[in-house]
Amino acid sequence: MSGKNIKASPSGIGVLICGHGSRSQAAVDQFSNFVSKLPDYLPDWPIEFGYLEFANPVIRDALDKLRGQGCQRVLAVPGMLFAAMHAKNDIPSVLNAYAHEHGLIIDYGRDLGIDENMIAAAAARVEEAIERTTESADVVERADTCLVVIGRGSSDPDANSNIAKVARQIRDLTNIGWCEIGYSGVTFPLVEACLEQVVKLGFKRIVVFPYFLFSGVLIDRIYGFTDLVAERHPGTQFVKADYLNDHPLVLTTMANRITGILEGDNAMDCTMCKYRAQILGFEAEIGLPQESHHHHVEGQGAQAPGSNVATCKLCQNFCTGVCRLDMDHHHHGDQHAHHHPVYPHANHPLGPESVRKHLKSSEQ
Repeated sequence: MSGKNIKASPSGIGVLICGHGSRSQAAVDQFSNFVSKLPDYLPDWPIEFGYLEFANPVIRDALDKLRGQGCQRVLAVPGMLFAAMHAKNDIPSVLNAYAHEHGLIIDYGRDLGIDENMIAAAAARVEEAIERTTESADVVERADTCLVVIGRGSSDPDANSNIAKVARQIRDLTNIGWCEIGYSGVTFPLVEACLEQVVKLGFKRIVVFPYFLFSGVLIDRIYGFTDLVAERHPGTQFVKADYLNDHPLVLTTMANRITGILEGDNAMDCTMCKYRAQILGFEAEIGLPQESHHHHVEGQGAQAPGSNVATCKLCQNFCTGVCRLDMDHHHHGDQHAHHHPVYPHANHPLGPESVRKHLKSSEQ
């Protein structure tokens, strides 16, 4: 695998890393720490970052900083694993509006995506987890181990399907006996439902790997449900692997996505995009306008409503995602309503409905 891909900056060009944003201060800190390491791969490039929602600085503020440094052109990339609604709609909408307002040239790159460096980084995290377990517990053969890769979960079937490909490639690199996939929200199977199904397969050890970049509410959810299922099945060894974070190969991939814009390698894979292709159940979303749905939560900060599970009226020890059952939008405590197309699998019994039993209140 390649190491650092060091390239000097062309004059007058700046870099913007567009993050999703989080109510979790740990997630925000990890994202900014990640970006702070990019100059090792892209020396002398002006690099800023901005968030789509919650955290500061917002994307517009980061663009203001780059303009203030004399940048006449900006290479913007989504700091995201796969291209779904945020990378395809929300971020481009914000960038296009800013470019139109200020006359700034903004070239948009692609998501980290399916990449040999990303797969290698993921496999390394899984290997680290197995090694830690081997040092502290009874040795379990890899043939008796099931790898469960947990993705973010999206209403975009293309992004969801990428997790299956990632999981299989990690399994092949690590030589683990079997692999399954689950998701932290939106689609199915969700974490708890997935792990309960996996237990039935009879493997002695289950390695749960969140295919995520950084910490946050969803990582807490994944680990929280893993602990719950582990308590119910003491005869099975559960191992929680670390997420990707600032693994050097992830940083290398991000640097490649930036420089790839200048080389013309910045087109997302649109083969099965629900906004372009007629996919069963998603026909109504073909050709939808490119617009952002997150202006109402820009810059609210990591202490926005819903940041602390202790103040949540629905959850107890961690965010279960039960708020999605009765809300039109996916943010705790946010009364803003806007229309999203109905996700055709929203009522699947192993999807969001599977967490209803975790409502704090007895009124279900």
